[in-house]
Amino acid sequence: MIFFIALLSLTAIAWLTHALGAPGLSSSVARMRIALVAALLFFGTDHLLTPERYLPMVQGLVPWPAFIVAFTGLCEIAGALGLLVPRLRRLAGILLAVYFVAVFPANIRNAIQGLNVAGLPEAQWYYWIRLGFQPLAVWWALVCGGVMRWPLGGRRSQPSATAGYGRQGARP
Repeated sequence: MIFFIALLSLTAIAWLTHALGAPGLSSSVARMRIALVAALLFFGTDHLLTPERYLPMVQGLVPWPAFIVAFTGLCEIAGALGLLVPRLRRLAGILLAVYFVAVFPANIRNAIQGLNVAGLPEAQWYYWIRLGFQPLAVWWALVCGGVMRWPLGGRRSQPSATAGYGRQGARP
């Protein structure tokens, strides 16, 4: 849930930055994307620098927990960087959505079994509430990747049959 608080806070900061006249953050999606990139870079790096914070979440669930923690940190960093590259943005959004679905079983296990992780609240309710935010992460990744627009502009339009062709629809 701390990830989602950071995501919403960073989006608000991006909105304020735009309101103060900063270029490049004129659309809601651009503000959401920069917030997701910043959050993923921070938490991905945190996976690498303080793996002991994440190990209790996966120990006993997956083989090689230290490797999995490092790998998930690298996935978050790679996804963030992919969102910054227009040619890779759609793929990054899809893969981040898959990533957020893939880590959901660990979040379910943590809610059921309870955890005491450094830097996270000790209250059991925290882990249950966090489960409800996982679909938000999937949606956020898909919107930031340009895979879907709802509700920020309707459905993603399909490219027309003449896209990339001259005015008459013929090849240039």
